Amino acid sequence: MLKNIIIPVDFSEQAENALLFAAEIAKRVSCPLIILHANPNQKAPSLEEQKMKYLETKLKNSFGSDFQCHSIFAPFDLIHALKSQIGTRNTSLIVMGTKGASGLKRILIGSNTVRVISEVKAHVLVIPESAKFEDFNRTGKDRVILATDLEETENKDAFDFLSGILQLMVNPKLRILNVRPKNTKLKPSKQLQRSSLLYNFKKELETEGITVFSNNVLDGINFYLDKHSDTGLVVMISRDSGGLFQRHFTREMASITHNPLLLLNDRD
Repeated sequence: MLKNIIIPVDFSEQAENALLFAAEIAKRVSCPLIILHANPNQKAPSLEEQKMKYLETKLKNSFGSDFQCHSIFAPFDLIHALKSQIGTRNTSLIVMGTKGASGLKRILIGSNTVRVISEVKAHVLVIPESAKFEDFNRTGKDRVILATDLEETENKDAFDFLSGILQLMVNPKLRILNVRPKNTKLKPSKQLQRSSLLYNFKKELETEGITVFSNNVLDGINFYLDKHSDTGLVVMISRDSGGLFQRHFTREMASITHNPLLLLNDRD
C-alpha cells in the first residue's frame, strides 16, 4: 500500500506529534519513513542535522532496530525538497503536523502545510497537534468522513489508497458526505458516482451515503462533525480546480481540531 512516507519536521511540538503518528503507520505497513528537514539558509552541517539523527535514533529505540527510518537534511526550500524526494523515491504519503486552535469552529493550517497541499502532487495526511494515533486506531473513533462533491475522480488509485489506510483502523465505518444547498437534487452523474463509491467500499466495510443541506460546504461539514464525536478521520479530495479543494483555497479548514485530515491527490 505505502512505498514511502515522508514527514517534514521543524522540531516543533506539532511536528513531533505528527512524526510519532507517521512512525506508527510506517511500522504497521512495513514501509520506510523519511524524516525531512529543509532549511534554505543552512548550507553546511549543523545542529539541525544532529537533531535529525537524534529523532531517527529515538524512533529506532522505540520501534525496534529493524524499523526502516532515516533522516535527510535539505539545504533548500521545503517544496523543492519534497518534490525532489517524491521524484526519486516514489513516495506514497506526506504527513504534516499542524497546530490546531482548540475550541474554535475552524483551525488554521500553517503556511507550509497549505503550500504542500497546493503545490506537491501527493497524498497528504494532516495531523492536528491534539490528534493521537491511539485515538485514530481504536474502537469508538471509527467513523470516517469522505467529504466529496461527487465529481468524477481522475486518479483511480486514490480510493485504493484510502482502502489501505482504513485497514489501519478498528472496524471503520465510512460515511460518504455530500453538502449541497437546500431544495437541490443530485445530477444523474453524481448519483452514479455516489453509487459507485458505496459499491466499491461496501465489500470491505460498512458504508452509508449522507447528505447535509447547507449553502456553505465547510459549514455543512462542520455541522456533521459536531454531531458525531466518534469521527476518527476526515477525507477530502485535492484537485487543481473545482470541487471541495482548489489550488487557491484558504487556510481556513473544517473544524477537525481533533481529527486527522487525509487529502487524496487527484492531480496529474
